[in-house]
Amino acid sequence: MKIRIGVIFGGESVEHEVSIITAIQAMNKMDTEKYEIIPIYISKKGEWYTGNHLRDMETYQDLNLLKRYAHNVVLYHKKGNFILQSKGFLKRFITDIDIAFPIVHGTNVEDGVLQGYLHSIGIPFVGSDVYASVVGQDKVFMKQIFESNKLPITKYVWFFDNEYKEDSKAIINKTTKLKYPLIIKPASLGSSVGINIANDHQELINAIEEAINYDHKIIVEEVVHNLKEVNISVLGDYEHQEVSAIEEVTTANALLTYEDKYIGNKNGKGGTISKGSSSLRKIPAQLDDKLQQKIEITAKSAFKALNSSGVVRLDYLIDSKEAKIYINEINNIPGSLSFYLWEKAGKKYSELLDDLINIGIKDYKKRNSKTHSFDSNILQNYNGSKGGKFLKGGIKGKL
Repeated sequence: MKIRIGVIFGGESVEHEVSIITAIQAMNKMDTEKYEIIPIYISKKGEWYTGNHLRDMETYQDLNLLKRYAHNVVLYHKKGNFILQSKGFLKRFITDIDIAFPIVHGTNVEDGVLQGYLHSIGIPFVGSDVYASVVGQDKVFMKQIFESNKLPITKYVWFFDNEYKEDSKAIINKTTKLKYPLIIKPASLGSSVGINIANDHQELINAIEEAINYDHKIIVEEVVHNLKEVNISVLGDYEHQEVSAIEEVTTANALLTYEDKYIGNKNGKGGTISKGSSSLRKIPAQLDDKLQQKIEITAKSAFKALNSSGVVRLDYLIDSKEAKIYINEINNIPGSLSFYLWEKAGKKYSELLDDLINIGIKDYKKRNSKTHSFDSNILQNYNGSKGGKFLKGGIKGKL
C-alpha cells in the first residue's frame, strides 16, 4: 500500500512563489511506486486547495483561475484519519493523507505556525518541530542560541520597529558599536527579502526604514571582509546528522538578492527558473581540509543546538584572508530542499525525499512514545461551591 503524502506549499508569505517552485520540483521527484502524492496549496489569503492539476507549474500563472478547478478544503483529524474535506454548505470528503510534507518558505508557514497546527491535530509531518521552526526563522533567536553554544557568528545588534519609530537616534547610536559596512535584515524573512548593505549613516537609515516594512524585529550586523560565501546542508535529527557537499556561491551584486537566488536570465519565453538559484555555484567549494572540517562540525552542532529535524541549509560567511568562518543563518526548509548539494554528495533527490519522509515518521513515533497527558481527571469530584474548597485545598496540597 502506498503512503499518502500531503505536500503543503504556498502560504501567506513573501516567499509564496519560491515555495511553489520547491514543492513542484519535489513532487516531480517523489517515487510514485511508494507514494501517492496529494498537493495541498495554501493561497496568499490562507485558503487551502487540493487537486491533481496543482502539480503543474503552468497552473500558477493565473492564481484566480486555479481556484475554479481546485477543491477548497480543510484538514482535520477524525477517528485516526487525517481528512481533507471541502468547505461550504455541502461539506464532503475529498481525500485523506497519512503524513504531511510542508514545503514552505517564510513567515506564517515556515516559522512554526503551520507546524503548530499539524502538531495540534496529531498528524505525522516532515521537518522540524514548532520550536526549531520558530527559532530557525527568527535570526535574533537563532544568533542568541548560537552565541550561547559558542558557535561563530558576526557582531550584531537588534531592535523592534516601535523602538526605532519612538527614538530613531537612540537606535542609530546603538549601532555605533559596530563598524561599517553594515548589513540590515528583517529578522524573520528569508530569500534576501528586505536586506540591504549600508556604508554610511544615511544608507543605514534608508535600509532600516525599508526593513521595517517587512518585519517588526530588525537585525544589524557587521559585514565580513574578504568575503567568501558557502552553504552546507545537514540531514537528520537530534540523534544522527549527516552533511552534504559544500557549495560556494557568487553574485555580481554586493549581496545575494532574491533575483540572484530564484530568477534566471530572461529569454524569449519570459525568463527561466533554475534549480533553486541563478547565482553562480561552485560545488564543491574550494576549501582546505581544515576549513571544510570546521564547517562540517559547526554545521552539525548548530543543527543540534536548534533541535532541527529533516533537511536544513546553513549559510556561512568566510573571511578568506583571516581563515575565519561565521554562521550566517539556518534555513529550516531550504529552497529546492538543497537537493543539488546532496546529489554532489552521492544522494539522489528521490533518495533524499525518502530519507525525509522516514525521518518524519520516526519523529512522529518518538513524540507519541512520550507522556503528553494524564488519564486521571482532577475535576471529576468538582461539585459547585464544594469544588471550590477542593481546588483550594486538595490540588494545592498535591502539586
